[in-house]
Amino acid sequence: MTDRGGFATRIGVILATAGSAVGLGNVWRFPYVTGQNGGAAFILIYVCCMVLLGIPGMLSEFIIGRHGQSNAARAYHRFAGSRLWSAVGHL
Repeated sequence: MTDRGGFATRIGVILATAGSAVGLGNVWRFPYVTGQNGGAAFILIYVCCMVLLGIPGMLSEFIIGRHGQSNAARAYHRFAGSRLWSAVGHL
């Protein structure tokens, strides 16, 4: 069995928890405020773009990382063998 990663300090736990709370607050509040102010069409377009572009991109990153058995930059460099794709991995 491999060891699971964990937090080294209490401040790390506190900062991660605060960041998660802020992020979740934005995820819930942004569509609500946008819908109240007449921007519901924007939310629909945004969700469609997330589904059509974001999910396939995320899945391809997972697949490349799994087969490369490293982070994105090294996996892209390993598969393509060029510095250009390594830069794409860094992005």
